[in-house]
Amino acid sequence: MIRALIFDLDGMIVDTESPSLQSWQELFQRYGCELPLSEWAKCIGTGYVFDPLEYLESQLGYGFNKNRAELGQKRFQREVELANKQSARPGVQEYIADAKKIGLRLGVASSSPRDWVEGHLLRLGLMEHFDAIKCRDDVTNVKPDPELYLAALKALGVQSSEAIALEDSPNGILAAKRVGLFCVAVPNPITAQLQLEGADVRLGSLAELPLAKLLVEAQRNYR
Repeated sequence: MIRALIFDLDGMIVDTESPSLQSWQELFQRYGCELPLSEWAKCIGTGYVFDPLEYLESQLGYGFNKNRAELGQKRFQREVELANKQSARPGVQEYIADAKKIGLRLGVASSSPRDWVEGHLLRLGLMEHFDAIKCRDDVTNVKPDPELYLAALKALGVQSSEAIALEDSPNGILAAKRVGLFCVAVPNPITAQLQLEGADVRLGSLAELPLAKLLVEAQRNYR
């Protein structure tokens, strides 16, 4: 029996992936360069160390030196500005409301820092609905390592066969499947361009499939 839903935050609950990429692409374009999705995709949904400024410097053939920190700070301010304009993705609020009505426990498993995760949940008015929030701060290894999901399952008091993971990225899907979770892929405009192998269900948005029908599908999978 399904007892819990575990959401990724970035790109799943709210599309912070598009603002992040846009802020970097704007910086690259200022210098007449491009940041291809193939490079950006390496760090989506994980703690993979990819330094876009270093990548830009390699394209330009010179370093920013003393201006590096200032460029990075201004770029991040632009990302936050764009991200804070984003609403919850279609169907997310309905899923949360329907889950609470039938007594499901709700969790978040995110590779991002806690202040980022909780900041967006508070901004969207969703914080109070979650029973457990596990972030980068709580683990040694982030996605695609399964540690975040193991921590979320433990905090929620459920087994992997009693929960559904809602993800948007290859690294997130891999982390969920490594602990045996039924995984729903709901890619955002950025991750829709990536290979999302391994998910049990793929949706354009949660609005496409009522929670009740998803629960039936997941329960059938666990039998």
